[in-house]
Amino acid sequence: MVYNGERGATVRAMPEIYIVPPCEEEVKILYRDPHLLLVRKPDLLLSVPGRNPLNKDCVISRLQVEFPSASMVHRLDLDTSGIMVIPLDKATHASISRQFQQRRVEKSYHAVVYGKVEQDEGEIDLPIAADWANRPRQVICAERGKSALTRYKVLERQADRTRLLLKPVTGRSHQLRIHLREIGHPILGCDMYAHPEALGMAPRLMLHATTLAFEHPISGQWLRGHCPPDF
Repeated sequence: MVYNGERGATVRAMPEIYIVPPCEEEVKILYRDPHLLLVRKPDLLLSVPGRNPLNKDCVISRLQVEFPSASMVHRLDLDTSGIMVIPLDKATHASISRQFQQRRVEKSYHAVVYGKVEQDEGEIDLPIAADWANRPRQVICAERGKSALTRYKVLERQADRTRLLLKPVTGRSHQLRIHLREIGHPILGCDMYAHPEALGMAPRLMLHATTLAFEHPISGQWLRGHCPPDF
């Protein structure tokens, strides 16, 4: 099946036949040194190649044209835009991977969600498990779910939507999307977890990775990258 640009036309549960739409926007380099890159991933570009042979275009394949040693240490969903770190050697990859595993990497996202979020800030602490019957969807499940914690802060309220700053403490698959859905404020434009009204209120998933901060593996200095959203 080929994506035809209509909401609901994607077959995410069948990635072997899903063909990602072409992404004309470039991967922008925000920071560069001999050991790593900080880049901005556009929405509707894969982080790594998909299962379908036609889904070769992705962040890492584009970067490896100029940086053959580039490797992927974390991912953003197809629909999510924003900042990513790309190691350029094995030692850097190992160090950053370890920092992700130990939850020492600081991450923040901007999201625009459905409705007015009443609390100025708060936490969402709900366990997440794979929904095997509807892969790659996730579910909230107290019995077999893994712990998942998201902190949020209101940045702006409008009549029918709220802009949030999100800080995930854990990094579960689809964590931000499903956590916000569970508190009644799905991310606008989310074709996996939003109800039809919220889905139709935006032309894309309104989720963007804004900051990424970690210890530079070589210098030992704290490196903070910033990539503001364009929505």
